[in-house]
Amino acid sequence: MSDEGQRAYGPLGTVLVIIPTYNEADNIKPIVARVRSAVPDAHILVADDNSPDGTGKLADEIAIGDDTVHVLHRKGKEGLGAAYLAGFRWGIEHGYGVLVEMDADGSHQPEELPRLLTALKGADLVLGSRWIPGGRVVNWPKSREFISRGGSTYSRILLDVPIRDVTGGYRAFRKETLEGLGMDEVASAGYCFQVDLAWRAVKAGFHVVEVPITFVERERGDSKMSRNIIVEALWRVTGWGITSRAAKVGRAVGGARRT
Repeated sequence: MSDEGQRAYGPLGTVLVIIPTYNEADNIKPIVARVRSAVPDAHILVADDNSPDGTGKLADEIAIGDDTVHVLHRKGKEGLGAAYLAGFRWGIEHGYGVLVEMDADGSHQPEELPRLLTALKGADLVLGSRWIPGGRVVNWPKSREFISRGGSTYSRILLDVPIRDVTGGYRAFRKETLEGLGMDEVASAGYCFQVDLAWRAVKAGFHVVEVPITFVERERGDSKMSRNIIVEALWRVTGWGITSRAAKVGRAVGGARRT
């Protein structure tokens, strides 16, 4: 990460909260209302993957009455990462200075967003963290907490990143940070997308900060987490870690031969 003590950060600019949706008809109106209340100056982009339950239509209805709410209609369900990447590109093209990742189901509490934005005034990327002091989860079974903690620990060690909650999805990026991450090279579509971006940020030398959040399990709708998503994440992280470590060994051997 960069030497943030010697860097002067510019103003944040207008905030865009990106909310990917797939079958979130019960949640979309409440989450938009909470974001509008928590950060009145922020704009919202609902990135809907052609939800069969009509989430996209409900988002359109909200946008008609509120010019700070926008809707990005996508052709179908292509994964969380693809939805966020499309939202990032839309936000950058439309001149937003801060791009925020937020779940539609209320797990990421909008009331905590001001804390992330305050921290972003002196950082390139802020992560809402469940696994640092002050962070916690609510209404999770121990089995899921074990999987989440274990996944973050595994990723942190294998990829050598100083981040406690590598897999968390409540994040605030400066526009310049996203532009420096090589988004066109990001291939991960599922939840390992979060690991991918955090790792890229650290490798690129950006100053990454974690702030504690309370993650609340959804009350309405179905979770998108599945065994296949977990397996994909483990497979990709393992591959990244092996490739990265092999490259470091190669550089070390090459350096030794030159001396």
